[in-house]
Amino acid sequence: MSNAAIRPSDESLKALSASFETQQPWDVLTYALTHYSQDLILACSFGAEDVALVDMIHKIDPRTPLFYLDTDFLFPETYEARDRVVAKYGLLPAQVIQVKSSLTPNQQAAQYGDALWLREPDQCCNLRKVQPLTQILSGYVAWVTGIRRDQGPTRTNAGLVEWDHKFGLIKFNPLAKWTAADVWTYIRLHDVPYNALHDRNYPSIGCTHCTAPVLPGDDSRSGRWKNFGKTECGLHK
Repeated sequence: MSNAAIRPSDESLKALSASFETQQPWDVLTYALTHYSQDLILACSFGAEDVALVDMIHKIDPRTPLFYLDTDFLFPETYEARDRVVAKYGLLPAQVIQVKSSLTPNQQAAQYGDALWLREPDQCCNLRKVQPLTQILSGYVAWVTGIRRDQGPTRTNAGLVEWDHKFGLIKFNPLAKWTAADVWTYIRLHDVPYNALHDRNYPSIGCTHCTAPVLPGDDSRSGRWKNFGKTECGLHK
């Protein structure tokens, strides 16, 4: 089914989201997987929130696919986390979809100049993340993300279920109410594989060029696009 399917009304989505406010993330996922099945996909960066969601989803419907945006600039530890997640949950190759830019790094450099991320990080994110994401989501009716309300002002009002105006499909944010402590409690309780960079003061992990460790007490996303007035790549605006 294409995400051109009939859009639920804002009122119905708000009511549905509100109905989950007293429930747990796996309740949101059970609803999503029951109602959308083959028309739903998990966005997975192999960060803490997303690996927790992989574990939850595997317990409900282990056939569910995930995709990851491979910008060609991911940390080695991110690929290692991917491989450990795949091994632990026995994910099939068809379930783990690698999504890449239409431009190789060399082609991007030839067209836009070297180190675009240093000069125009929004443009770099658009080419290597937003455009590929638009393409993969066009084949689905709903997607699941790991965003949390306490990650920053752009996410404060995230619903547990909402309409994604940017990409035109239903968006489930099962962890929206959770804190980082909730996520890590779940990871440790269920022995979920996670990115080793999290143990080195990287609470939020993106590309090698644009991610730095964070000092204790600093905002968890302050290590992303350091020295730029930017905390989002454009996927969740």
